[in-house]
Amino acid sequence: MKPTLFVLAAGMGSRYGSLKQLDGIGPGGDTIMDYSVYDAIRAGFGRLVFVIRHSFEKEFREKILTKYEGRIPVELVFQELDRLPEGFSCPEGREKPWGTNHAVLMGRDAIREPFAVINADDFYGRNGFEVLARKLMTLEGKQGEYCMVGYRVGNTLSESGGVSRGVCQVDEKHLLTGVVELAGIERTDGTISFRDETGKICTLAEDAPVSMNMWGFTPDYFDYSEELFINFLNAHGQELKSEFFIPFVVNDLIRSGRASVEVLDTTARWFGVTYSDDRPGVVAKLRELTEAGEYPTKLF
Repeated sequence: MKPTLFVLAAGMGSRYGSLKQLDGIGPGGDTIMDYSVYDAIRAGFGRLVFVIRHSFEKEFREKILTKYEGRIPVELVFQELDRLPEGFSCPEGREKPWGTNHAVLMGRDAIREPFAVINADDFYGRNGFEVLARKLMTLEGKQGEYCMVGYRVGNTLSESGGVSRGVCQVDEKHLLTGVVELAGIERTDGTISFRDETGKICTLAEDAPVSMNMWGFTPDYFDYSEELFINFLNAHGQELKSEFFIPFVVNDLIRSGRASVEVLDTTARWFGVTYSDDRPGVVAKLRELTEAGEYPTKLF
């Protein structure tokens, strides 16, 4: 059994000003998503599923999917505002997508094996995919045993200022017990620090695990997601900006004892293109990795 890589690529790119999933950023014009696909193939993933929107399907097929033909099987699923469970409808005036776990739900009919979930516009690094693939290959036929890659916070920091991160709390079995959102995390004089709610400066270990939205699930996760999405819509379905996020579902399943999430350590560096100002730094990092022999100049 080879696991599937499920890529969340429906994001509107509103903060960045373009369809950033299609933006060539590597030395050979590859996208950040191309690096994820390249790393996933060599880590042992056997199939790709992308969730996108119909509005850019043609461009996505022409610019992205043609590159992967013959390398790995690919399927598209679609996230739209009206893709809701029976009995629910999108409120008039809503333009915002329903959130990351709604996007995950769109893969329900396409995925039958253990699968990873990643953002399309983040760079996760070779080792991140390797540790996740190894774990997913042990989960065939299992239920309620999930995982996530916990990036060492020191490998996720920005050079342009403080960042917010979800710091993972784990027990002695490396199982996730909670996530604490911390803001303003930065490295100063070699020490990673942040200010707590009182303004006091606190330090954080270099290897403290943080969640960068790289998850591993088995297909039963879709059933839980559907159930909790219906609860979410009953409570928030008429709001114009409410969102149904992956951590919302994961936290509920952990609290109720229906699932566990193992936090996997990785040595990989993470970086993302949240804003257009981030682009030059990412271009430089990808060039460094290419010159170091980690990647070929042209991936596909």
